[in-house]
Amino acid sequence: MFWTLVATVFCGLGAAGIALGIRAATRNRAPKWIIPVFAGAGMLGYLIYGEYIWFDHKQSRLPDEAVVVSTESKGIFWRPWSLAFPYVTAFSTVDMDSIAQDTNNPDIIRFTLYRFEQKLTDTVSHRVHIINCSTREVVPIGSDGTPRVDNLKVLDRDDPLFSKVCAG
Repeated sequence: MFWTLVATVFCGLGAAGIALGIRAATRNRAPKWIIPVFAGAGMLGYLIYGEYIWFDHKQSRLPDEAVVVSTESKGIFWRPWSLAFPYVTAFSTVDMDSIAQDTNNPDIIRFTLYRFEQKLTDTVSHRVHIINCSTREVVPIGSDGTPRVDNLKVLDRDDPLFSKVCAG
């Protein structure tokens, strides 16, 4: 967060420097107001750029055993550019090293699912799940170790989570 603020300020200063160069090249015929306009546009441009590269940046920092299984892209009202060009605001990964069988039934598999969200500060949460590969039912495991059947989901056959966890 701190380095994002520093980079934003420097982008604003750089863009203001370009505006000063334009004023000098035109012998001060360009209006003075282009300096703060360029500074604001430079800072806003950097922040928008950061929003669009967030997913690629986070994905590049994941370990090899983390596989992305879903992404969420949505337009946000107070960011009107995202209504025309939505960007990834959240994604989920499965830890391939966490895949294990806890029972004698080979169709019941336990795995850890991580969820990353782009908010004011980036958030990451993780939860252990079990999946029944024959029925494609996924249930999160509570902190007390019991399945939370009220959160049961049935996955499609072409769901990446189903194919990654049940393929091995």
